[in-house]
Amino acid sequence: MERDCESELSKLNIEQNACIYHFGASVIHGQRSNILRLLKKDEHTHYDKKKKDVAPNRQLAQAILNQYQPKSVEDMQDALKDIFGSMFEAMLQDEMNSHLGYSNNERSEKETTNRRNGYTKKTLKTTVGDVPIEVPRDREGTFEPAVVPKRKRDVSDIQDKVLSMYAKGMSRRDNADTIEDIYGFEISHETISEITDSVLEQLEEWQNRLLKRFYTFLFVDCLYVAIRKEYETKNYAVYVILEYDVDGQKDILGLWLSESESKHQWMQIFDEIKNRGVEDVLFLSMDGVSGLEEGAKAIFPHVTVQRCMRD
Repeated sequence: MERDCESELSKLNIEQNACIYHFGASVIHGQRSNILRLLKKDEHTHYDKKKKDVAPNRQLAQAILNQYQPKSVEDMQDALKDIFGSMFEAMLQDEMNSHLGYSNNERSEKETTNRRNGYTKKTLKTTVGDVPIEVPRDREGTFEPAVVPKRKRDVSDIQDKVLSMYAKGMSRRDNADTIEDIYGFEISHETISEITDSVLEQLEEWQNRLLKRFYTFLFVDCLYVAIRKEYETKNYAVYVILEYDVDGQKDILGLWLSESESKHQWMQIFDEIKNRGVEDVLFLSMDGVSGLEEGAKAIFPHVTVQRCMRD
């Protein structure tokens, strides 16, 4: 539910509002004039323009923490669950296309009388929690899902493979091999090829989508997962950014693949999200990678860096 920028800022005291204004909230949904008006209309304002270079203090950080109540690791896992659900549903849809012999929106004459017949709700078990999905059904009841077979709910054995496909750094061949590895010999090579083409199109669109101009929080972290890449399986670092926008909505901003975690790689990632539309970040929560704070401020000069803020 969309909240008005002015009502959001009014929850903080005017000194904190001034700090937020200085450090980038003026670009939230283009409402620079609204924020200026909010600052000017409060008759009790004691904001001194000469002091506008004062950095946000811990009180400001805590005020925003109290408002959005991020839990970092828990929220990261919760957001990752959405990624898992979307990928499994996309693969199931492609399996159904192959089973019926036509796609969902195809208008031409069908070679079969069998048709789609809605969905069945199912809850998958992963190491980051339960993931609700919808499994497509057919009228004749002959569809047998392969990626998530009937009566199977635990997908923790393949979740790292699904996660890896979202990460930039995986080639088309790598992702095709991953999908083949997930399915094994359960379906034909032709069906795997069709699923790969469909899934990769969605992945590329997600990886390159335009981002918002301003984010209240960015939580950055690095996960290590076993990934099959270039015919070899080994542990890779998957860089993850969890974002909170001004409305308190959270989402995974992106995933990136590398052999290890480093300041240089993080700087490349920050530079990329800036090129995709991000103009300002209020707070960045990070771990103790050497030089990461300096690297973040080189891309977003006004960001306030916190070491893994928690309630």
